[in-house]
Amino acid sequence: MAIETNQIVSIEYEVNDGEKVVDSNIGGEPLVFMFGKGQIIPGLENAIIDMTIGQRAEVTVKAKDAYGEYDSEAIQEVPKDQFSGIDLEVGMPLYGQGEDGGTVQVTVKEIGDESVIIDFNHPLAGKDLAFVVVINNIREASADELMSGIPVENQHDDCCGTGGGTGCGC
Repeated sequence: MAIETNQIVSIEYEVNDGEKVVDSNIGGEPLVFMFGKGQIIPGLENAIIDMTIGQRAEVTVKAKDAYGEYDSEAIQEVPKDQFSGIDLEVGMPLYGQGEDGGTVQVTVKEIGDESVIIDFNHPLAGKDLAFVVVINNIREASADELMSGIPVENQHDDCCGTGGGTGCGC
């Protein structure tokens, strides 16, 4: 039976960018998300829709269905003095605020005497990704989860770490 929109899905995965493993949670905490809400990359969500609990699969997700194609226009030259106090290195990720107020990650491409070239592309943009994925659990979302869009496993209250008792969500 296919996984349905709004169900809570728990997976273990390992992802390779064709050169190396770039992320893995195998043997650790599973990734828990609400299916159909864009909480994981679309290509992986589409690839697991027909999987069942306990099933393991090897899945290739094309760049366009992962972090998008590499956009050569997403490069910007910025005055070096905007990075005062930061020991810059080529390849270093930096975080800032985007025009919409959200967090934006950029990568340092080049460091010149007066300017720095930064890349706004996601580090995995333009790369096809190879996943090994295992479905740990599939369950119906609770009313609270449906309202918030956040699985209880991912909700963190102020009670976390304080022995807050039942309903803490930690």
